[in-house]
Amino acid sequence: MGAWASAGRPLRVPDRKGPAFGGFGPEGGGKPLWVPGRGAFPRVGSEPGNPEGVAFGPGRGQSLRVPGREGWGGHDRSPPYGGGMTGPLSTHVPASAVVPPVRRPYTAAFRALVALAAVTGIVIDLALGSPGRVLSYFTVQSNLFVAVVFALAARRAWSARPPLPAPLTGAALLYISVTGLVYHLVLAADVSSSSPAASLATQLLHTATPLAALLDWLLLTRPGDLRLRHTPWWLLYPPAYLLYSLARGALLPPGPTARYPYPFLDVDTQGYAAVLGNASVLGLTFCALATLMIGLDRVRPYVRGPENRISPPGPGGLK
Repeated sequence: MGAWASAGRPLRVPDRKGPAFGGFGPEGGGKPLWVPGRGAFPRVGSEPGNPEGVAFGPGRGQSLRVPGREGWGGHDRSPPYGGGMTGPLSTHVPASAVVPPVRRPYTAAFRALVALAAVTGIVIDLALGSPGRVLSYFTVQSNLFVAVVFALAARRAWSARPPLPAPLTGAALLYISVTGLVYHLVLAADVSSSSPAASLATQLLHTATPLAALLDWLLLTRPGDLRLRHTPWWLLYPPAYLLYSLARGALLPPGPTARYPYPFLDVDTQGYAAVLGNASVLGLTFCALATLMIGLDRVRPYVRGPENRISPPGPGGLK
């Protein structure tokens, strides 16, 4: 039971003291209520002729429900209203009806460059080495994940769409941060680049993308969206990668090239006990870093860019 308004027209709503439910209105005929059509009352709140702050729709003609005393249409003594109106009218108005979405071209450009850097490093590594071995590295897998996430985030920022879910972007930041930390703290001293191209790929995948992802999180991402409940989902990937690396190494035949992607996972030289100990330390590193990220996300400031405001934050008229 409702009335539709496509261009704005008066609707008869029974008064409080007429005959239809113990009397509504002195004459029992109701009073007119203006239903806004296209372009009328684009915001929510009190308007002329609307002293109780009845919430109208986002400026387009839409249905208006008038509840009866027993729900919709209960005791239908005064068709078509079903007994009259017992409370203020309200409709749900999305935030985009009041505050239009804003494009973020500079954010989109930065994220596109991060995705491009990750893809460039991966392509160089694939050109220089065996694809099967290159793709087995955690470094390459985490950079591939970053490339996909940042490409999608760049598109959303460019087209003024909502940002990606925080669990997804948080996972990308966690994995690429571990990539950078493990390389610079554990592996960098033993790595020697065979060519300028290999050196470029190493810097892109282990230094540039981790730092860029961290800057994006600190400067371009809204804080406060990461939760402890996201951590179990983030921690599914590291043990899965460990099992994959051990199984792959066990299936490969012995040869001049190491069967395992990293020295601390090399069962041939360290044995399973040492490898599992190293994996436990890395697992604790993942947990600690995830917890640190969530804690910092709760207290870090939000660096805001220029905003288009329709009214000041304090009392006063519209700008």
